[in-house]
Order: sequence, then structure tokens, then C-alpha cells
Amino acid sequence: MLVDYDPGWPGMFREIAAELRMLGDPDWEIEHIGSTAVPGMKAKPIIDVAVRLVDVNSLGDHLTRLEEAGWAIGSGVRTHPVLVFEPDGIRTRIAHFFPTEQWDAANQRILRDWLLTHPDDAIRYRAAKEAAAEDAIAGRARYNAGKTAVIQEIVDRARAVRGLAPVPVYDK
Repeated sequence: MLVDYDPGWPGMFREIAAELRMLGDPDWEIEHIGSTAVPGMKAKPIIDVAVRLVDVNSLGDHLTRLEEAGWAIGSGVRTHPVLVFEPDGIRTRIAHFFPTEQWDAANQRILRDWLLTHPDDAIRYRAAKEAAAEDAIAGRARYNAGKTAVIQEIVDRARAVRGLAPVPVYDK
């Protein structure tokens, strides 16, 4: 489930971002998020990206081209649109589309930024991920549920530093 950090992940992100701009809007602001964006972090080998939409309705203008290239709506996330890329049934990419008004407060971006600048919390998060993965393999708990408490605590602190109110990190 989890693999050691792959130094090739940033390059994969750049390729995905270029593809999304080619298929969608060339002006989309796209960032690498998730554990693959944090050097040294164990992760599922899935590249997560955040895409900033000036107009949330504009995603529909590009959806046909994205779907023809293999992207599909496929997430239970309720707060913003999400597309997944699953060649041969194996998820390799996830694109989170945030409207401009959600961009600066997007928990995924906040968590990434915090982990990049707070190594102690990165170590805590990695340990929580590893324990959650072990519990999931043993059938004791679901992977996401096992790491949510640590994510919530870290994101709450990071949001407070930015002057943002706490919000639930689990949005499915």
C-alpha cells in the first residue's frame, strides 16, 4: 500500500500538470499536493494535484476532453470536484478542482505547506500513515480513518496560524 518516497514524483507531477493544462485550461494554476509532494514521506504511489478554477463552472467546458484522455469523476469528496485517473483499474492520479474562493483555505494545500516546513509534524504524520496502513492490511480499520485524527490536529494548528477557523478535514 505505502511505498518509500520516490524522487521521480515531482517530475510525474510536472507531466500531469502539463497534460491537464493541455486538455483543460492552459492558464490553470496547478500544485502538487498529498504525501507524494512531501520529500521523504511514505505514500501510496498516487500523484495528487490541486487545480485552481477561476470559474468553477469552467471545468464542464473541458470535461469531455479530460474524460477522453482517461480522467473520470470518481470520488466521494463533497466540497469540490475531483477527477481520478485509473489506467487498468489502478488509481495513479487524483485532481482536486478548487474554485478561487476555496483555494487559500484548501486543507490539502495547507497540510502540504505545513508538513514541508514542520519536520516534527511530518514525522508524526508519517507514523500515523504507517500505523493506518498496517491496520488496514490487518482488517482492523480503514486507512483514511486511521490517519484522520492526526491530520485534523495538524491542519487545525496550521489553519489557526493563517487566521482560519478549524473545519473538518474528512469531507466524504
